[in-house]
Amino acid sequence: MQEKIINLHQSILDHLICDLAKDKYSATDRDKFHSVVLSVREHLVERWINTQQTYYNVDAKRIYYLSLEFLMGRLLRNYVLNIGFSDEYKQAVEDVFGMAYEDLVEQEWDAGLGNGGLGRLAACFLDSMATLQYPGYGYGIRYEYGIFSQKIKDGYQVESPDNWLRYGNSWEFPRPELLYPVRFYGRVNTISGGDNRFRMEWVDSDIVMAMAYDYPVPGFRNGTVNTLRLWAAKSTREFNLGYFNSGDYVKAVEDKNNSENISKVLYPNDHSLAGRELRLRQQYFFVSATISDILRRYKKFHKNYHEFPEKVVMQLNDTHPSIAIAELMRVLVDEENIPWADAWKITQNTFAYTNHTVLPEALETWSEGLFAHLLPRHLQIIREIDRRFLIQVGERFPDRPEQKEKMAIITGYGEQCVHMARLAVVGSHAVNGVSRLHTEILKDTVFQSFYVMTPEKFHNVTNGITPRRWLLHANPGLSGLITEAIGEGWQKELEQLRRLEPLADDSGFRSRFSSIKRNNKDALKAYLNRNTRITFSPEFLLDCQAKRLHEYKRQVLNLLHVITMYNRIREGRVEGLFTPRTVLFSGKSAPGYFICKLIIKLIHNIGAVIAADPVVGKVLEVVFVPNYGVTIAQRIMPAAELSEQISTAGYEASGTGNMKFTLNGALTIGTLDGANVEIREEVGKENFFLFGLTEEEIMQKRSSYQPRYYYETNAELRQAVDQISAGYFSRDNPPLFHPIVNSLLENDRFFVLADYSSYIRCQEEVSAAYQDTERWTKMAILNVARAGKFSSDRSIHEYAVKIWDASSVPL
Repeated sequence: MQEKIINLHQSILDHLICDLAKDKYSATDRDKFHSVVLSVREHLVERWINTQQTYYNVDAKRIYYLSLEFLMGRLLRNYVLNIGFSDEYKQAVEDVFGMAYEDLVEQEWDAGLGNGGLGRLAACFLDSMATLQYPGYGYGIRYEYGIFSQKIKDGYQVESPDNWLRYGNSWEFPRPELLYPVRFYGRVNTISGGDNRFRMEWVDSDIVMAMAYDYPVPGFRNGTVNTLRLWAAKSTREFNLGYFNSGDYVKAVEDKNNSENISKVLYPNDHSLAGRELRLRQQYFFVSATISDILRRYKKFHKNYHEFPEKVVMQLNDTHPSIAIAELMRVLVDEENIPWADAWKITQNTFAYTNHTVLPEALETWSEGLFAHLLPRHLQIIREIDRRFLIQVGERFPDRPEQKEKMAIITGYGEQCVHMARLAVVGSHAVNGVSRLHTEILKDTVFQSFYVMTPEKFHNVTNGITPRRWLLHANPGLSGLITEAIGEGWQKELEQLRRLEPLADDSGFRSRFSSIKRNNKDALKAYLNRNTRITFSPEFLLDCQAKRLHEYKRQVLNLLHVITMYNRIREGRVEGLFTPRTVLFSGKSAPGYFICKLIIKLIHNIGAVIAADPVVGKVLEVVFVPNYGVTIAQRIMPAAELSEQISTAGYEASGTGNMKFTLNGALTIGTLDGANVEIREEVGKENFFLFGLTEEEIMQKRSSYQPRYYYETNAELRQAVDQISAGYFSRDNPPLFHPIVNSLLENDRFFVLADYSSYIRCQEEVSAAYQDTERWTKMAILNVARAGKFSSDRSIHEYAVKIWDASSVPL
């Protein structure tokens, strides 16, 4: 080991001097970080090249994971962990720079190339594909600015750019030789050929170039290094000298700026026509470049497309990349001159579609007019796909003409709409949900007619998380205790955690488990105090709801419980049931989501009122941790004791935050929604705090639901809602929170008031359980021990067997 550390000393110093032109005396902390990253790259590159060459040598079937989001988090600690050099680099950094390794890793920017669970799932899946040695590639966009950086001013969310590339990125490898033209606009000509055949030619289009940037993705201690390839938009016309010489300096670079806007920012606001057009341009930009790249790789060793589905599978991570189906058809039919029927068979057998939502507004529809303007040839192709598919629908349902409207890809009268989720279902050989409940909802409601027509397409693959980042990396105290107890095997086979079950009855193990949890709470307090000046009481129950803001995730229900606790304490009605607690919120609201931004303000105002109360403030705290992301999640989850998974039943497709909290020993209070159902089955109903209406009960109640009934018949609920309405938490502006109150009383789309009473009773059970320290700790240990199902390794293996028909490639 000592010789290895000495070699790392030299490697780090060589990169500092030769690549950054600094010595250890002039180097900034960021220079030191970059020199360490460059050193780590040395250990990745040879394995990376060897991995890719092996895939060619065995002619492996390759898995292409298309996603608009990849929320990778900081990479240094994770990659050093995966190559097995953690102790060596920790010592080398201390020796060379005289600084703590933990301080050095804080220099890495937490790139926000995702909005939440979708992007983080994609990152976990890349880790698992490399660890299980599947030939996997991630494809996405190299956004110049990721999800916004969230700041809080006077309790309000304020967005600022996430300029993650400001200081460069030593992990990425620019590939200027991999440059593909991507076309937009123009018109389509029909060109006649022999034998009464004709072909279509897309002409007079604007061209934007897509340039590749590669990131290595190492597996866990196995020599495999896969690839994440992100595309950046580059103009074909960098600079117009004529405009410049005439004095029009803005016009001189206008083409460049317009072209490169495509990869400028994650999820542009689509409330305007220009925003919607930019969003569709982003989606087509990255799938066009990706398909060009996939075909280039395939054609190196294959003369025709007969084997294409046997060598290529493209997994669509949600609906955003579904335009890829029309793009592959365009290339096969227009450029490769493959007959339509053959091209369609190739396309269907190549694509698979993962749906991540049941919310209608998230299933993506585009106006036919926008499609005709931006992608005229693709609209023609989608129309033809739709025409042929509806013939099949008519044959399958001859006595039910209404099925055509339910299943058509293009619908409406006048201004018609293109349904991208339906295109994804029709154009794929497999469709999967991401939890058992979610998959059943897809089959029973969202895609019910499609399921009846082609039931063999539909599968379930419950989501998972990588235990390397979310336990081994994020929670070294607990992972060390586990390894000491059962060995290292769990790091690759998470089901081995079951061997911890007997230790839940061991008082010594429980004591050490509790000490680690308290240490994690102390560490979180220190981190927040240092970085945000937020503080809390580690001796209180730490009750966490950390996720993006959305009405169906019901942060308001949590707040109603907080207000109820506040009122009970002030009025002396807590008796022996109350446990002092810190209620921690963290998450971002979409910039245009008015209600959710107002909920963030309400969280802060309630927290301020509680903190100012000399009685309540001693036993109850509300804190909001700003700028939630992967790095902050890795701090919160090991410290959390109660995980709030309280979404309206039937709305959360799966959730992965619930799995991360469970794996780190937090108990869950939740509804039977998403993966909560399976978590409860695994950990045992006695170790899960269940409340609320089921998805079936909500469906039954929806048509006759009267939220005011619950408001009028529950005194504590009425008191809490009235306080919000009357300005108790906004004395300077009493009507401030009226939109929240009105949404609850007039509509309550997500059944907050209906679930209030059940939620309050369940929280009383939580308080009682927490007062029995030994019982609580045993429950927490059993949650960890029974979390093995929720590894992304298990998810990826199921995809490989059920959907991809892919094999691992050992090196």
